[in-house]
Amino acid sequence: MTVEPLIGDVVGELLRDTLAVATGVGPRPLVGGRLPRPVIEIIERDDGLINGAPSAHYLDGPAEWQPYDHRAVDRAHGETLDIGTGAGRIALLLQERGVPVTGLDTSAGALEVSRRRGVRRLVHGTVDTHVADGSRYDTFLLLGNNLGLFEGRERAPEFLAALAALARPGAQIIAQGTDPYGTRDPLHTGYHERNRRRGRLGGQLRLRLRYRELSTEWFDYLVCSADEFASLVHGTGWRLTNVDDRDAPYYLATLRLVD
Repeated sequence: MTVEPLIGDVVGELLRDTLAVATGVGPRPLVGGRLPRPVIEIIERDDGLINGAPSAHYLDGPAEWQPYDHRAVDRAHGETLDIGTGAGRIALLLQERGVPVTGLDTSAGALEVSRRRGVRRLVHGTVDTHVADGSRYDTFLLLGNNLGLFEGRERAPEFLAALAALARPGAQIIAQGTDPYGTRDPLHTGYHERNRRRGRLGGQLRLRLRYRELSTEWFDYLVCSADEFASLVHGTGWRLTNVDDRDAPYYLATLRLVD
């Protein structure tokens, strides 16, 4: 008999255990009831591909970051919204620098971890629900590959409209993405072709996250080229002003609100 996982706060449980293993404080998964078990995030794709990765990097300090993370944070100014804040690594550095920053996440558990680590301003919700709060921002950060939150052709205009409603005049978006098309792995190239036949962008992933007995619902997550991203932005209230691809295939896309 096959048992489906429970739907729950995968990210929150994962980050709580990751923090417990890192600090030795609080309940944590154990091997043989004694030794801390490494916390592994499982990513399941809708074609059956399953990948796993240690989750400790979510707690990494600036010394362990990639160069593009530092360049992105250096460009943040004014009231800043860290979208998909997770364990708060970006927000913590901005706080230290005196940049007014708010962490936004859909995971209540992730926000609990961020709060325990010292992030002061946190919001539970999506960019759409946050619009009603009346907050306005100068900078929006979507780091840790969170350009993926644009999802695809259908969601991107809605997502950008919500950010425009949260934006002050002249606001900027800095989003980190990954160009998926350099691979020759047939598992990935075949998936890209399957997506295109279905009218989707090649790197438009259909995923669910799993940890222990929990799973998220299935969701879309966008991995796209800079040119594809430019096409999604065209005709919205935002203008793509810069693509920093010094660390290709990773890139930073900067958008400005059109006056």
